[in-house]
Amino acid sequence: MSSGEQKELCGMIPVYKPAGWTSFDVIAKLRGILHMKRLGHAGTLDPMATGVLPVFVGKATKACDILPDSGKAYEAGFRLGLTTDTQDTTGRQLSVSDMPVSRSTVEKALEGFHGEIMQLPPMYSAVKVEGKRLYELARQGKEIEREPRQITVYKTELLDYDSTAREGRLFISCSKGTYIRTVIHDLGAAIGCGGAMTSLCRVRAAGFELSDCVTMEQLSEMPPEQAVRPLINAFEGMAKVRLDEHCTAMYKNGVKLGAHQVGLGRSFNRLFCVIGSGGELLGIARMDSAEGEIRAVRNFY
Repeated sequence: MSSGEQKELCGMIPVYKPAGWTSFDVIAKLRGILHMKRLGHAGTLDPMATGVLPVFVGKATKACDILPDSGKAYEAGFRLGLTTDTQDTTGRQLSVSDMPVSRSTVEKALEGFHGEIMQLPPMYSAVKVEGKRLYELARQGKEIEREPRQITVYKTELLDYDSTAREGRLFISCSKGTYIRTVIHDLGAAIGCGGAMTSLCRVRAAGFELSDCVTMEQLSEMPPEQAVRPLINAFEGMAKVRLDEHCTAMYKNGVKLGAHQVGLGRSFNRLFCVIGSGGELLGIARMDSAEGEIRAVRNFY
């Protein structure tokens, strides 16, 4: 495949991010493998984390900031009786406790981590406060006041636990924006002994499972088009409007389409996928109820 053809790739690659790599490291490596500059990713993973990193290719990068919150899932290792400044075992130790903790105690405390809860973003995070990334301030030894944010935890499960070592592994399914190490930190605080994350693997994101992922080694050995998945996969749960050939041509030429032309009522108030006559995802749109026309939010052609 020529470099010109490679530039036409558009879609998503579910990459398995290895430990020790930043999400940007993955993108930088892929630029060399795919010979493309237009790449992006959804859901940054810390260097110690592994697992599903959805990478957007070509024009699909325009979807990075409008993905529906389809939820993410993680398997996380933890150790009780320890707190650190990063809320994981890579950080500076802040406190140690020898308090014994039984499995039933951990399971009881986990009951408080379901549904909509408020979470205080950790200082070692990419959250911006007054234009500064929190981790930049943390590296300067500064800690500033942060506002708690509402997150949703759909499911927590204690996969295994060693009461002697006070170490175990959790499954957590949650909304985007959830910090798993903060969940563990807060779990330790709820128990009364402190807690820190020892490992993290994201097992689901943007509709992809761990089993869907390709490694960096596999990507370097396979034709790029074999790894790229259709962008529509990321919008699986969103309403879809399919256009005929005539309306597809009109839409791509920027002609406004009326609600009656696409089979929607003027009161339809959700974002929806616009699918072309060839089955391709043309864009994400909304209904302008006042004008009775569909308005593009983001196009991918």
